[in-house]
Amino acid sequence: MRQIVLDTETTGLEPYDGHRIIEIGCVELVNRKFTGNHYHQYLQPDREIDQGAMEVHGITNEFLEDKPRFVDVVDEFLEFIEGAELVIHNAPFDVGFLDHELSMLDSSKGKLSDYCTVLDTLVLARQMHPGQRNSLDALCKRYEIDNSHRELHGALLDSEILADVYLRMTGGQTSLTLGRQNAANQQTTETTVRRISANRQPLKVIKATEQESKEHQQKLSSLNDAIWNQQEG
Repeated sequence: MRQIVLDTETTGLEPYDGHRIIEIGCVELVNRKFTGNHYHQYLQPDREIDQGAMEVHGITNEFLEDKPRFVDVVDEFLEFIEGAELVIHNAPFDVGFLDHELSMLDSSKGKLSDYCTVLDTLVLARQMHPGQRNSLDALCKRYEIDNSHRELHGALLDSEILADVYLRMTGGQTSLTLGRQNAANQQTTETTVRRISANRQPLKVIKATEQESKEHQQKLSSLNDAIWNQQEG
């Protein structure tokens, strides 16, 4: 199974207000293991970055002046993610921006869903931890993942942290087949232990004799400290 953990940084909050992607960061997982492959690109948005957004990620207009535009890197990006499952925290935000960028190009590029599927870890976290904070920082704290080096948001850094969080969140069972096999083995073991033969002879009951019962009662009466001889005062 190939998964791409993805994050983006943007000039603002809404693509339909003209905001653009300025950074894409991706890390690759295959069979729940880091491969070392990643995709990282800063982009020239051809517009100013909102001050509020700049305070979140620290990327400046001057820094992006010589960076390529999305149209220049789109084929390389799509080739990297094609056929994978994208793992994204708050997926509608990133998918919305990526679909908007694709819509501004040749219509043959289609939408992100034409290239891959998407898993939203925010939805997953809300299902696992209802009523709790499920931001990336909150999940790092909950799963004891060190993100102290994260002073500002960054697409590649955040995707690396999200990959750690996702693996920790879903670490209880890595194989559905294995899980089913274990359950079957446990059921078989319990059945074997509890099985009673239908042809088994009934147990023989041996009752105490009258003399044995008399001697037992005499023994009980001689136990002065026994609880049954103590009366409440």
